[in-house]
Amino acid sequence: MSWIYLFLAGAFEIAWVVALKYSHGFTRLAPSAAMVVAMLLSMGLLALAVRALPLGMSYAIWTGIGAVGAVLSGILLFGEPSNPLQIFFLSLIIIGIVGVKVASPH
Repeated sequence: MSWIYLFLAGAFEIAWVVALKYSHGFTRLAPSAAMVVAMLLSMGLLALAVRALPLGMSYAIWTGIGAVGAVLSGILLFGEPSNPLQIFFLSLIIIGIVGVKVASPH
């Protein structure tokens, strides 16, 4: 169950970053409120995950999911530029996340 909490925490990490962009510097109420809720959910789920999983590994996976999700969201939702080299290095983060999960004794 801790792994599910961790991956959900990562998903809410992505959600709050996207909501932050839509908030336009906290000038829009609904996206600003959504950001706060998603941030609280992300941190709460991370807290549940680290009760059973190692802190360092959990944090690395959580931030990795958030980083990859933020980059992909920027490309897909906001038309931010990307190039093959960026995608290659982004894939290395994904490989690292999967590798840490596979190598974990938990």
